Amino acid sequence: MSTDVRTTARPAATAPRNGGLARSKRNEAIGLVIPTLLPILLLSVVPLVIGVATAFTDSRLARNHDVQFIGFENFIKLGSDVQFWQSFGIGMIWAVTVTALQVVGGLCLALLLNTNLRFRGITRVLALIPWAMPPVVVAVMWQMIYSPTNGPLNWLIEALGGPQNINWLGDFGLALPAVILVGVWVGMPQNTVVLLAGLQQVPGELLEAAAVDGAGTWRRFVNVTLPALRPVIFSIASLSFIWNFNSFGIVYVMTEGGPGGRTMLPMLFTYLEAFKTRNTGGAAAMGDVIVVFLIVILVIALWRQLRPERSAR
Repeated sequence: MSTDVRTTARPAATAPRNGGLARSKRNEAIGLVIPTLLPILLLSVVPLVIGVATAFTDSRLARNHDVQFIGFENFIKLGSDVQFWQSFGIGMIWAVTVTALQVVGGLCLALLLNTNLRFRGITRVLALIPWAMPPVVVAVMWQMIYSPTNGPLNWLIEALGGPQNINWLGDFGLALPAVILVGVWVGMPQNTVVLLAGLQQVPGELLEAAAVDGAGTWRRFVNVTLPALRPVIFSIASLSFIWNFNSFGIVYVMTEGGPGGRTMLPMLFTYLEAFKTRNTGGAAAMGDVIVVFLIVILVIALWRQLRPERSAR
């Protein structure tokens, strides 16, 4: 009987210890997470909540302006704002084109850097330089390259017998393609890094087996490498689209949305509405529309990404 009493008493004695250990680990985890969450709350969540609330007011950048709650009036006006929706369409053209070219160019560069290339380490470092440069520096540098009078691009075209003094950033038909090229040049390195990491995870045995079966380089890429990279490509393409749709700095410095609004991206239009027109309430409504649109894109991307895992279960 005494033996039974001891054995049954042990779990009761160790239970408080286990509960205390669990609470200690939980408190430790909370203590580690709080320093990370505070900057996110203060710098992202709080401004987002303030921006959403501002969209329902008549807030303006003016002294002694009495802010009033006006409900959905800003959104109703935004529905008929032709210039905003034109900028939204230009933003879609910009984001889709830049993202597609970044992914394709990044994949080609990643395939090159994944080979036994001479000076491969130096080449990889050089490929990252555009990504490391500040956007303002990139914009000023490309402004100099595109200069119609003394830019090196026009000098090269003229040396090859082409037209003279092309106004790349001032021509209605050339301005958007010109800034798209800059966007691709800046963002391609990050796609290259992610895709290169994905290429290094492709099982070598599968490539060797395909080669033994007589598959050439192109067939190995299409039938083995590309299917293995599909989740990586989809993820980086989704994130790149969101980043590109939010682009502001490069286009603002290079063209300020001109000529004639041909490069007016949604974030740039929102900025001008807030700080040039001083209509912060209307600008907040524009920002809310952009945020909702990007959240929908993100949800679709996550759903597409998680659907294969659910079907596999």
